[in-house]
Amino acid sequence: IFSGKWKIPILIALTHGVKRFSDLSKEIPRITDRMLSKELRDLEMNQLVKRTVYDTFPVTVEYTMTDYGKTLKEVLVALEKWGSNHRKRIMQD
Repeated sequence: IFSGKWKIPILIALTHGVKRFSDLSKEIPRITDRMLSKELRDLEMNQLVKRTVYDTFPVTVEYTMTDYGKTLKEVLVALEKWGSNHRKRIMQD
């Protein structure tokens, strides 16, 4: 479920609320649109992310964590905090 380097950053971004594709693309540096699309499909298939399409012009698509995906929130927030602290430690050396 969490293979690759992009799924966890996507899920961490979604812990902060509903996001559009472009929001996720801007928030996750260096991810290509193709890879973001693939990873979102995988997360949706595993019922961690919900994709909602609105009948607007242009079409609006939003992504959010499912209730099942939200069970990971505590772990994801801890990983995000650890990563931030690790980066600070490495930058000091």
